[in-house]
Amino acid sequence: MDDQNARPEYSREPTIDDLVMLCRHLNAAGVNYVVIGGFAIILNGYTRTTGDVDLLVDSSIENIDRIKQALLYLPDKAIAEVKADEVAQYSVVRVADEILIDLMHKACDVTYAKAKDYIQYREIEGIKIPFLKPELLIQTKLTVRAKDAPDRMFLEYLLAQQNDASVAVNSKAVRANKGGWRRFLKTLFRRPEQK
Repeated sequence: MDDQNARPEYSREPTIDDLVMLCRHLNAAGVNYVVIGGFAIILNGYTRTTGDVDLLVDSSIENIDRIKQALLYLPDKAIAEVKADEVAQYSVVRVADEILIDLMHKACDVTYAKAKDYIQYREIEGIKIPFLKPELLIQTKLTVRAKDAPDRMFLEYLLAQQNDASVAVNSKAVRANKGGWRRFLKTLFRRPEQK
């Protein structure tokens, strides 16, 4: 998921236009999915980049078949190599085409069945895109990956600002880290010490 070093040389960083095109095809095929990962974090206001599009999907054979049909618009047709039962078997199934698309049936302990009640739709260029709401998105970031820490911090701050901290994974941790976001921003924008 979103690992710059794992991106094949022929894949490029996805843009918002790529996300819109992808969702246009997924919606037309009737796919059950929700956008998580970097694009969902960006949607909530955190400026960062992402090397792929992370999708939490219903891993039923029927839904995976719809995904396979939808992704045939990509130039290399890499989705053809994915077997319908692989998404349910593996943590991440990476579709390495012009852009990288990670298909997941579960992100940490969040499944599509759980996520479907926490979807917020945003219309971009006339396409209705399902993003995971922050209160559940934070649960997909409970990993040991260093790059998930700033995402978690941002989401905790966002939830605290929205007075929704009680819905967060661990509201005690949110209260304990109340100044963490401010400290994080100061660290990012600290001026080099003058000699």
